[in-house]
Amino acid sequence: MSNWKYEKLSKLCYRIGDGLHGTPEYSARSDVYFINGNNLKNGKIEITENTKKVTSEELLKNFIQLDNNSLLLSINGTLGSMAFFKNEKVMLGKSAAYLNFKTEINKFYYYYFQLPSVQEHFHNVATGSTIKNLSLKSIQDFEVPVPEFNVWKNISKILSSLDAKIEINNRINSELEAMAKTLYDYWFVQFDFPHVTSSGVEKPYKSSGGKMVWNAELKREIPEGWEVKPISKVIEVKDGTHDSPKPKTTGYPLITSKNLKVEGLDFENANLISEEDYLSVNKRSQVETGDILFSMIGNIGTIYKIEEKEINFAIKNVALYKTSQKEEYKNFIYMFLKSIDMDRYMKNVISGSIQKFIGLSSLRNTPFFINETYIEKYEIRTKSIFAQLKNLKLENQELASLRDWLLPMLMNGQVS
Repeated sequence: MSNWKYEKLSKLCYRIGDGLHGTPEYSARSDVYFINGNNLKNGKIEITENTKKVTSEELLKNFIQLDNNSLLLSINGTLGSMAFFKNEKVMLGKSAAYLNFKTEINKFYYYYFQLPSVQEHFHNVATGSTIKNLSLKSIQDFEVPVPEFNVWKNISKILSSLDAKIEINNRINSELEAMAKTLYDYWFVQFDFPHVTSSGVEKPYKSSGGKMVWNAELKREIPEGWEVKPISKVIEVKDGTHDSPKPKTTGYPLITSKNLKVEGLDFENANLISEEDYLSVNKRSQVETGDILFSMIGNIGTIYKIEEKEINFAIKNVALYKTSQKEEYKNFIYMFLKSIDMDRYMKNVISGSIQKFIGLSSLRNTPFFINETYIEKYEIRTKSIFAQLKNLKLENQELASLRDWLLPMLMNGQVS
């Protein structure tokens, strides 16, 4: 990097700005999403159920020209998260800045801005004691290295190819999980599991007249002879620390509900805690490979099954299902927690008027139906699916580690 010239970002862009400073006119029937910094994640604009929509008139009134060379950057609250613009129908809010680069070198700066030193720079120049704000002027005046065309092109290609492979694996995993869910729903929601009738013919249980009985806890019919009990009678259900360990500059990540994502654990934005606090929390809630994490506050019900081999983090506002104690049930329990039965149960036990949450006792008392024969058959039938899911998840962890290791080396010229 020492051989590269430096330029202000304003010289590399034809425009740098941010979104609307104010409240737009919302419309639930619109298809135009109102995007802020918290919608920028891992190079993509992330739309959630909480993302509001604005009218087409509002978009026209506050129109900002974006193109394939634009890079979106979060500048308020959470700093430094980024996304590329892919012609989505969006309108920007004030916490989302846009950098309209003159060339596709925006792909290079997407990775350059991820360097710890650059992220630290963003935080150092940001103003505000409670909520940090990165001014447009500080972005415009930020001097960045400008490598030769073939250099930044190759660096971008190497790093983006790793991200592309991770994305492919994520899509495959989504399809694999959908296959496992289809079978789960067919067997344990519709109750059309393969059943051998008295005549010796295998038929779908409920559709072929299998006897069903009403269950008051589940508030629906289940096959005769199936048992229903609180899930805590099958596996141990815990929660994380109730304390607020003081954040440290070095230490162990504290994973909270906001760090729990469907695609993985957000270690990058997790607070670090001391070894003493880490050991204290893990006396209460030791996370092991195979266990399932379940968010209890905020986006309640976000689920992540631990496949990591080395687990060095603690949890807060997150429930812990100790499926490592019940290996033969772990995939079935994972799908149960994502099922319509769990959704129905949660609607009746979620508390809080402003900040919604679900209590540990409610999770422990979740009605859980059991038929060991069919749970075992489901585990056998889906074993290869979940094995592939695990392998691809572990491969993604290795690819991400390789990318993060290569990033500073490519940027400082250690690797060409």
